[in-house]
Amino acid sequence: MRFRLATWNINSVRLRLDLVERFVKTFKPDVLCLQEIKCVDESFPELALRALGFEHLAVAGQKGYHGVATLSRIPFSGIERRDICGRGHARHLSVTLAHPGRNKKPLLLHNLYVPAGGDVPDPALNEKFRHKLDFLDAMAGWFGHMRAKASNRMILVGDLNVAPLETDVWSHKQLLKVVSHTPVEVEALARVQASHDWVDVMRRHVPKEEKLFTWWSYRNRDWRVSNRGRRLDHIWTTPALEGAAVSMTVADATRDWPRPSDHVPVIADFEIGDP
Repeated sequence: MRFRLATWNINSVRLRLDLVERFVKTFKPDVLCLQEIKCVDESFPELALRALGFEHLAVAGQKGYHGVATLSRIPFSGIERRDICGRGHARHLSVTLAHPGRNKKPLLLHNLYVPAGGDVPDPALNEKFRHKLDFLDAMAGWFGHMRAKASNRMILVGDLNVAPLETDVWSHKQLLKVVSHTPVEVEALARVQASHDWVDVMRRHVPKEEKLFTWWSYRNRDWRVSNRGRRLDHIWTTPALEGAAVSMTVADATRDWPRPSDHVPVIADFEIGDP
């Protein structure tokens, strides 16, 4: 099976529906995972997105905040919305792509939106930061207790709100005490990655020595000139899918579109054979 997968923190799907339509027509993803859709399920623009060719939709919405959605041209089943941390937030959605036949291992796609964590990187002073760390710990525990790490076929995408490498931020030294790149967050994300031996697809295609960003603040008047970015959006696979992502692209042109999200889409082309 060959397909193109994209992940994008859209920062309100209704406000930026025109950008979603433009992106789909330009880059032609087969599966599009959105985060921070900022609407309840009933307000999700289902008809407009189905008109773009996404016959299969799964939504975990929440009024005014959070929310994730998975849109697909490929049939899927087994929809799960997991309330990670038990706070009633819509931050996770998983589906099984192309429902497997007999004796075939499923291909599970996780769409995640990790809490941003507020501004103060101290869990004792900032409940939002405490929540973020708890959320990452819960993810590590969940994936760590899954069996068959070597053979599970899973893809994890989304806004993980952590830039783990020194080259994932515009200035490692200046951002060490800034939420998204603090050592405690980087260590927590590393535990999540190690919990199921996740493979960082983006860094399989761009060497760790090179700068790689997916987010630029709205505060920058000319984001390309200042280039003060961070890599907050990720695509991971389990070891069973090592090498299945044959290409990866950060669609940073979308940051120049009218009324853009502060995040840009990440795209990966997959070629996955039968297990």
